Amino acid sequence: MKNMDLAALSRGLDTIWVVLTAAMILLMEGGFALLEAGFVRQKNAVSIIMKVFVDITFGALIFYFVGFALMYGKDVGGFIGSSGFMMGGDLSHINLNITHDTYWLFQCAFVIAVISIVSGAVAERIHFKAYILYTIIMTGLIYPLAGHWVWAVGGWLGKLGMIDFAGSAVIHALGGFSALAAAIFIGPRIGKFAADGKANIVPPSNLPLASVGAFILWFGWFGFNSGSTLSATNGSIGHIAVTTMLSAAAGGATCILFTMFRYKKADPPMVINGSLAGLVGITAGCSFVSDGAAILIGAVCGIAMVLVTEYLESKQIDDPVGAFAVHGISGSLGTLAVGLFAKPELTEGIGQGYYGLFYGGGWNLLGIQALGLALISVWGFALTWAAFWLIRKITPVRVSKDEELIGLDVGIHGVPAYNQEHDFLDVERLTAGK
Repeated sequence: MKNMDLAALSRGLDTIWVVLTAAMILLMEGGFALLEAGFVRQKNAVSIIMKVFVDITFGALIFYFVGFALMYGKDVGGFIGSSGFMMGGDLSHINLNITHDTYWLFQCAFVIAVISIVSGAVAERIHFKAYILYTIIMTGLIYPLAGHWVWAVGGWLGKLGMIDFAGSAVIHALGGFSALAAAIFIGPRIGKFAADGKANIVPPSNLPLASVGAFILWFGWFGFNSGSTLSATNGSIGHIAVTTMLSAAAGGATCILFTMFRYKKADPPMVINGSLAGLVGITAGCSFVSDGAAILIGAVCGIAMVLVTEYLESKQIDDPVGAFAVHGISGSLGTLAVGLFAKPELTEGIGQGYYGLFYGGGWNLLGIQALGLALISVWGFALTWAAFWLIRKITPVRVSKDEELIGLDVGIHGVPAYNQEHDFLDVERLTAGK
């Protein structure tokens, strides 16, 4: 009887833990909304909010109907799942201490985060209808298949030995390279680049708002990483939380110092993104690397984010919130870092030889990490490009010039973000006859 009581207590605690951490991850959508709304111009703040609602609503429904089955359903050849549509069919292979419904909720929070990465890269010029269609494709196909390869029972990259604890590759590199493809496909904002190719500064509308968004994301990341244990009694929860905190702090602190050296002033948007870069970088190895390695990973990701942001602008690629530099690059570095810094004592139980190069593990794990990263990144970039190519056959991908100049809030949604008295007259005039 006592054993039965303990088993029931364990299931109850794990269920509460997973539901609460899933809620923390879902709260990150508020962080994305505030961060992106603060980074874009005032005339496009409502459009950011509307895209976040698309992420949550369409993303959850499509993942329920299709995505979860393709990602975690009964394996077919290591590449795709075949059961679990609308949570039905055979899911007996998912052998956890929580119900399948609870597991779905946690994974649903992840898929919503993936599409939100792409949202920022196409801010201020993507057509709302096109974004809805892309959200369906990302949450129903692109992300679920990549996730199956690494995380599902029978997934071929997982069987090969790839380690991605909470998604530096599956979520952030995939989302970041998808964001890069979308930004290139849709083109830069009007006026972002001068005739000589130099980037014009497009000032953020509200940096305090963006910083609050970053703090909410930071808070949610503890659910993102620690919650991936899927168990309230897992002894690594504390270590995961510490490495998460240290990497984020190192990313932000390094950006403060680096931008002071490079620009002679600490650059607020870069510092905000530097902390986020540290969070992204540690996500793959948060359970498997030391505190010192976490600090190094965060610092390297922070500097890389600044340099890649500059490089994209030199190539006239417009990414208003730095989605690729934060998620694509930091996710890639974090994935590879596992192959360097994974400690033997922290990877016990996941396979022979699954530890980093710097701890005597040889090149095996690093090679597997590099292979998986390359395939997931190319998959995200190529499928996103193909998705927008197909969407363009159905509906315009980019808003009209007039809608972009007016702002998507009024031009697409018919309402400004801040309803001052004179705004009502402007809205009535600009939307007359529509």
